[in-house]
Order: sequence, then C-alpha cells, then structure tokens
Amino acid sequence: MEENLAILIPAHNEAESIGNLVREVKKIVPDVFVVDDGSTDDTGKIAEENGAIVIRHPVCLGKGAALKTGFAYLKKLSFNQFITMDGDGQHLPSDIHIFLKALRKNKRAGIIVGKRKIIGTNMPFLRRITNLSMSLLISLLACQWIPDSQNGFRAIRKEVVEKMKLITDHFETETEILLRASWKGVKIVSVPVTTVYNKKRSKIKPVQDTVNFFLMILKILTGYGKN
Repeated sequence: MEENLAILIPAHNEAESIGNLVREVKKIVPDVFVVDDGSTDDTGKIAEENGAIVIRHPVCLGKGAALKTGFAYLKKLSFNQFITMDGDGQHLPSDIHIFLKALRKNKRAGIIVGKRKIIGTNMPFLRRITNLSMSLLISLLACQWIPDSQNGFRAIRKEVVEKMKLITDHFETETEILLRASWKGVKIVSVPVTTVYNKKRSKIKPVQDTVNFFLMILKILTGYGKN
C-alpha cells in the first residue's frame, strides 16, 4: 500500500512548520511532494532539505491551484492514491496510519476525509459554526454525509481526480472535489483525526472565500466546467 501512496502538501509561507512536518511524514510514507505556492520565505528550500520533492509556483496562485498542480504532477507517476495535508502543522503525521487502515478497509471509497472533533475543543467558535453549517450544506448537495467537508486532511484514489476538471483555485477547490466526485457516484467516508490549533493566523479570508465558495456552487450547478 505505502509503495503506491504519495503525500501531497500545498504550502505557502510555512517555513516555520514544513521541515518538521516533512521529516515526520517521511517516517511513515517515503514519497512526500510539496507544492510551494509562491512562498516569499524558505518554505520550498526547507522542504527540499528535509527530503520532499518540491514543485514551485513563481507566485501565489491559491491552495486549490497548488492541489491541481500537485495532482497533475502525481498523475504522471505510478501512485494509485494520495493523501493531502496542510503545511501549517495542524495535521498530525501519526494520523496517516488512520488513512492507511481506512484505504485498506474501504475498498469502494474513493475519498476518505478526516473528521475533526469540533464540540468540546479549542477550535475558534466562529470556525466551528462555519464548519458545521458548510458541512451540512455540502452533505445535502453531495447526497451523502460528510461531517467535516472543510478538512484538508484526506485520502484520494487516483481514479477520482484523474479526469476531473476543476474550475477553482482557492480554498473552495476542496469542496469542488467532493461535489464533483459525489455526483459521479464516488463513495466518501470519514475517519476521526486530531487537529492542532496553533496561534498562526488563518489564511482564510472570510468575505472573499465565502463569495468564492458560493460562486463555485453556482457555476458547477449550472454546468460551468462540466466534465
């Protein structure tokens, strides 16, 4: 299983956390790919020094664009499944084992999404409400229950994204993947994961990203970029 698995980490200005993240991940899965999304710090250099293969954007294009670049690169290689993680250290490398077990157990699942514990944690209240409401909306649109649709820690089988045409470039891309996959009959399951809430300022821009989210919904519901 591990021989056919690659870890994909989109990262923008994560020099503080990317080195340790890559080192710890490589103890579990040797093939780690970092898409340096136009960082102005040493994110790419540090990731490379710690053993990752680094793909670079000359300027910041967005998390979704970084994921698309990573998928395009990996699809040309021999990997059959990918695990995506955030580069800010919020995802625990040890939880990769949970995804490996789930991939073995759920042969029919095309996407496995991490589910954070939201109630009774130190997740910011506004983020908690946003995550719950967005997950409910996405689950209704997807016609299957996805309790933490905003979680970027997930496993994706290659065939799910191999011919998928994505029209977004920012945080909404992760939701677009879930919806397009669901409407093609892909089974999505969830597994519990741990999330570390550090003091880093979130890169999410509430107003702009909310607008982008609903524009994405509108476009794909009306067939824009249909595939």
